[in-house]
Amino acid sequence: MNKKAALLEAIAGKNRGLLANEIDNAQVLSAIQQLEDTNPTPNPLEAKELLEGDWRLLYTTSKSILGLDRFPLFKLGQIYQCIRTAEAKVYNIAEIVGMPFMEGIVSVAGRFEPTSAKRVSVIFERSIIGLQRFVSYKSPHKFIEQLEAGKKFLPLDFGIENRDRQAWLDITYLDEDMRLGRGNEGNVFILTRENFE
Repeated sequence: MNKKAALLEAIAGKNRGLLANEIDNAQVLSAIQQLEDTNPTPNPLEAKELLEGDWRLLYTTSKSILGLDRFPLFKLGQIYQCIRTAEAKVYNIAEIVGMPFMEGIVSVAGRFEPTSAKRVSVIFERSIIGLQRFVSYKSPHKFIEQLEAGKKFLPLDFGIENRDRQAWLDITYLDEDMRLGRGNEGNVFILTRENFE
Protein backbone atom coordinates (compact mmCIF):
# COMPACT_ATOMS: atom_id res chain seq x y z
CA MET A 1 0.00 0.00 0.00
CA ASN A 2 1.39 3.40 -0.91
CA LYS A 3 1.62 6.18 1.68
CA LYS A 4 -1.29 8.16 0.28
CA ALA A 5 -3.58 5.12 0.42
CA ALA A 6 -2.35 4.41 3.96
CA LEU A 7 -3.34 7.93 5.04
CA LEU A 8 -6.78 7.60 3.45
CA GLU A 9 -7.23 4.29 5.24
CA ALA A 10 -6.20 5.86 8.57
CA ILE A 11 -8.89 8.56 8.29
CA ALA A 12 -11.63 6.28 6.95
CA GLY A 13 -14.73 6.28 9.16
CA LYS A 14 -13.49 9.16 11.32
CA ASN A 15 -15.99 11.75 9.94
CA ARG A 16 -13.34 14.45 9.36
CA GLY A 17 -12.00 13.92 12.88
CA LEU A 18 -15.32 14.11 14.75
CA LEU A 19 -15.14 10.38 15.57
CA ALA A 20 -11.37 10.24 16.17
CA ASN A 21 -9.89 9.52 19.58
CA GLU A 22 -6.31 10.18 20.72
CA ILE A 23 -5.05 6.85 19.36
CA ASP A 24 -6.70 7.55 15.99
CA ASN A 25 -5.14 11.01 15.88
CA ALA A 26 -1.69 9.56 16.64
CA GLN A 27 -2.07 7.02 13.81
CA VAL A 28 -3.23 9.73 11.40
CA LEU A 29 -0.35 12.02 12.38
CA SER A 30 2.11 9.20 11.72
CA ALA A 31 0.56 8.56 8.29
CA ILE A 32 0.63 12.30 7.53
CA GLN A 33 4.32 12.53 8.39
CA GLN A 34 5.15 9.57 6.17
CA LEU A 35 3.28 11.13 3.24
CA GLU A 36 4.89 14.55 3.88
CA ASP A 37 8.28 12.88 3.45
CA THR A 38 7.31 12.10 -0.17
CA ASN A 39 5.97 15.59 -1.01
CA PRO A 40 6.28 16.00 -4.81
CA THR A 41 5.94 19.80 -4.52
CA PRO A 42 8.66 21.12 -2.17
CA ASN A 43 7.77 24.76 -2.98
CA PRO A 44 3.96 24.62 -2.98
CA LEU A 45 3.44 28.38 -3.06
CA GLU A 46 5.23 28.53 -6.40
CA ALA A 47 2.90 25.84 -7.81
CA LYS A 48 -0.10 28.15 -8.14
CA GLU A 49 -1.84 25.92 -10.67
CA LEU A 50 -1.87 23.10 -8.09
CA LEU A 51 -2.80 25.31 -5.14
CA GLU A 52 -5.63 27.12 -6.94
CA GLY A 53 -9.12 25.71 -6.57
CA ASP A 54 -11.76 24.37 -4.25
CA TRP A 55 -10.67 21.88 -1.61
CA ARG A 56 -12.89 19.69 0.59
CA LEU A 57 -11.76 18.88 4.12
CA LEU A 58 -11.30 15.15 4.75
CA TYR A 59 -9.81 15.34 8.24
CA THR A 60 -8.65 17.83 10.84
CA THR A 61 -7.70 18.07 14.49
CA SER A 62 -8.96 21.68 14.70
CA LYS A 63 -11.35 21.98 17.64
CA SER A 64 -12.75 25.28 16.31
CA ILE A 65 -13.82 23.58 13.05
CA LEU A 66 -15.05 20.36 14.64
CA GLY A 67 -16.85 22.43 17.29
CA LEU A 68 -19.33 23.59 14.66
CA ASP A 69 -20.94 20.15 15.10
CA ARG A 70 -22.00 20.74 18.71
CA PHE A 71 -25.29 22.57 18.12
CA PRO A 72 -28.49 20.62 18.87
CA LEU A 73 -30.54 19.57 15.81
CA PHE A 74 -27.70 20.55 13.47
CA LYS A 75 -24.75 18.61 12.13
CA LEU A 76 -21.60 19.67 10.39
CA GLY A 77 -21.89 19.08 6.66
CA GLN A 78 -19.11 19.45 4.11
CA ILE A 79 -16.27 21.88 4.78
CA TYR A 80 -14.37 23.62 2.01
CA GLN A 81 -11.33 25.82 1.67
CA CYS A 82 -11.28 27.67 -1.62
CA ILE A 83 -8.08 29.34 -2.77
CA ARG A 84 -7.85 32.04 -5.41
CA THR A 85 -4.13 32.51 -6.00
CA ALA A 86 -4.35 35.45 -8.43
CA GLU A 87 -6.07 37.57 -5.78
CA ALA A 88 -4.31 35.88 -2.81
CA LYS A 89 -7.71 35.15 -1.27
CA VAL A 90 -8.97 32.27 0.81
CA TYR A 91 -12.55 31.31 1.62
CA ASN A 92 -13.43 28.81 4.34
CA ILE A 93 -17.00 27.49 4.04
CA ALA A 94 -18.77 25.08 6.41
CA GLU A 95 -22.16 23.71 5.47
CA ILE A 96 -24.51 23.02 8.37
CA VAL A 97 -27.26 20.45 7.87
CA GLY A 98 -30.37 19.95 9.95
CA MET A 99 -34.09 20.23 9.62
CA PRO A 100 -35.45 20.85 6.10
CA PHE A 101 -35.16 24.49 5.02
CA MET A 102 -32.90 25.19 8.01
CA GLU A 103 -29.57 24.25 6.39
CA GLY A 104 -26.95 26.80 7.32
CA ILE A 105 -23.61 28.14 6.24
CA VAL A 106 -20.67 29.53 8.21
CA SER A 107 -17.98 31.22 6.15
CA VAL A 108 -14.90 33.37 6.66
CA ALA A 109 -13.02 35.12 3.90
CA GLY A 110 -9.57 36.61 4.00
CA ARG A 111 -6.32 37.10 2.22
CA PHE A 112 -3.04 35.27 2.44
CA GLU A 113 0.56 36.25 1.99
CA PRO A 114 3.45 33.84 1.44
CA THR A 115 6.11 34.16 4.12
CA SER A 116 8.32 31.26 2.97
CA ALA A 117 8.34 28.55 0.29
CA LYS A 118 5.57 26.65 2.09
CA ARG A 119 4.08 29.00 4.73
CA VAL A 120 1.31 31.52 4.29
CA SER A 121 0.14 34.14 6.74
CA VAL A 122 -3.66 34.46 6.72
CA ILE A 123 -5.72 37.47 7.78
CA PHE A 124 -9.47 36.85 7.93
CA GLU A 125 -11.49 39.95 7.07
CA ARG A 126 -15.13 38.93 6.67
CA SER A 127 -17.55 36.45 8.23
CA ILE A 128 -20.94 35.30 6.99
CA ILE A 129 -23.40 33.19 8.99
CA GLY A 130 -26.87 32.36 7.78
CA LEU A 131 -29.37 29.98 6.30
CA GLN A 132 -28.38 28.60 2.91
CA ARG A 133 -31.72 29.52 1.33
CA PHE A 134 -31.41 33.16 2.43
CA VAL A 135 -27.95 33.54 0.91
CA SER A 136 -28.89 31.63 -2.28
CA TYR A 137 -26.22 29.03 -1.49
CA LYS A 138 -25.83 26.34 -4.16
CA SER A 139 -22.11 25.45 -4.05
CA PRO A 140 -18.88 26.99 -2.76
CA HIS A 141 -17.98 28.10 -6.29
CA LYS A 142 -21.27 29.98 -6.83
CA PHE A 143 -21.15 31.45 -3.32
CA ILE A 144 -17.64 32.85 -3.91
CA GLU A 145 -18.78 34.33 -7.22
CA GLN A 146 -21.42 36.27 -5.26
CA LEU A 147 -18.88 37.39 -2.65
CA GLU A 148 -16.41 38.56 -5.30
CA ALA A 149 -19.21 40.47 -7.06
CA GLY A 150 -19.65 42.48 -3.84
CA LYS A 151 -22.92 40.96 -2.65
CA LYS A 152 -23.78 41.53 1.03
CA PHE A 153 -25.69 38.89 2.98
CA LEU A 154 -27.73 40.50 5.74
CA PRO A 155 -28.10 40.26 8.67
CA LEU A 156 -24.95 38.30 9.63
CA ASP A 157 -22.34 39.51 7.16
CA PHE A 158 -19.69 41.44 9.03
CA GLY A 159 -16.08 42.49 8.98
CA ILE A 160 -13.62 40.85 11.32
CA GLU A 161 -11.98 43.66 13.26
CA ASN A 162 -9.22 41.79 15.08
CA ARG A 163 -6.82 41.86 12.14
CA ASP A 164 -3.79 41.92 14.43
CA ARG A 165 -4.37 38.25 15.15
CA GLN A 166 -2.88 36.44 12.21
CA ALA A 167 -2.91 32.75 11.54
CA TRP A 168 -0.38 30.85 9.49
CA LEU A 169 -0.45 27.60 7.63
CA ASP A 170 2.36 25.40 6.33
CA ILE A 171 1.48 23.48 3.17
CA THR A 172 3.39 20.28 3.80
CA TYR A 173 2.18 18.16 0.87
CA LEU A 174 0.60 19.11 -2.45
CA ASP A 175 -0.24 17.10 -5.54
CA GLU A 176 -3.01 17.14 -8.17
CA ASP A 177 -5.74 16.04 -5.77
CA MET A 178 -4.48 16.17 -2.18
CA ARG A 179 -3.18 18.90 0.10
CA LEU A 180 -1.87 18.60 3.65
CA GLY A 181 -1.34 21.50 6.00
CA ARG A 182 -0.21 22.25 9.53
CA GLY A 183 -1.51 25.35 11.29
CA ASN A 184 -0.16 27.72 13.90
CA GLU A 185 -2.27 26.08 16.65
CA GLY A 186 -0.76 22.65 15.96
CA ASN A 187 -3.72 21.45 13.91
CA VAL A 188 -3.45 19.29 10.81
CA PHE A 189 -5.64 19.50 7.72
CA ILE A 190 -6.16 16.89 4.99
CA LEU A 191 -8.00 18.14 1.91
CA THR A 192 -8.96 16.79 -1.49
CA ARG A 193 -9.62 18.77 -4.65
CA GLU A 194 -13.23 19.28 -5.68
CA ASN A 195 -14.45 20.22 -9.15
CA PHE A 196 -17.70 22.18 -9.17
CA GLU A 197 -19.34 22.65 -12.54
